Amino acid sequence: MKETKFELAAKIIWDSWQGGKVLSCLPDDLVPNSRSEAYKIQSFYENISEKGVLGWKIAATSKAGQNHIGASGPMAGRILSEKVFSLNEKIDLSNNTMSVAELEFVFEIGKTLKPNDNGYSEEEVMASVQNLYSGIEFPDSRFKNYTDLGEEYLIADNACAHHFVLGSKLPDIWRSIDLSAHAVELRVMDGIKEKGLGSNVLGGPTIALTWLVNELSQNNITLHAGKMVTTGTCTVPLPVKKGDLIIADYGKLGNLEFEL
Repeated sequence: MKETKFELAAKIIWDSWQGGKVLSCLPDDLVPNSRSEAYKIQSFYENISEKGVLGWKIAATSKAGQNHIGASGPMAGRILSEKVFSLNEKIDLSNNTMSVAELEFVFEIGKTLKPNDNGYSEEEVMASVQNLYSGIEFPDSRFKNYTDLGEEYLIADNACAHHFVLGSKLPDIWRSIDLSAHAVELRVMDGIKEKGLGSNVLGGPTIALTWLVNELSQNNITLHAGKMVTTGTCTVPLPVKKGDLIIADYGKLGNLEFEL
């Protein structure tokens, strides 16, 4: 069967990703013309990857982030299981052009949410949540000038998903906390730090999760039970380097420590 333009574009991006190289652009006839086409390209990574998908991420959850990359709004990306690291593993940043860490809230989905023409309310989405976890994302792009290419490129580029560290399950008291007003801090041991609030992600992590569910629904994608959704950086991304001990401080909900 002849490969579609979406599959061909995905293979080019995938090969660049696996080779640790960056692209200038895609061939003109493979450039996605809409967000929908970009998600079709992205969908092939799930099949190409040998370990499947842990879940989903949200990129560009703040106006500043959207303006920086020329996006009209947030974007969804797949978290590949082969790019997920445990707390005692090491991440190689040598080919990571961004080299930043992002503190995020990560929801575990306990109930499958299928595409719904009427969309999902925040209450319906939160009723599907089983647990909340800590997490640190180390994003990157497969394109050299990713800030200039537009949102269709970035969605096809898996919303800049790259390495991800899944932390511990946070205590159940999170359900009685207003996560949008919850203060967090991301720091490294040499003293560099960034403070943030849950509201920095589309107004709050639960709002961001609801956006993700409805974005998938509009693109005829099911969010399956057992998948994780990391809802975007709550602080300004923190520059990091090899050897850094990174501390994601969730206040009374706990900490996540990870050494590069």
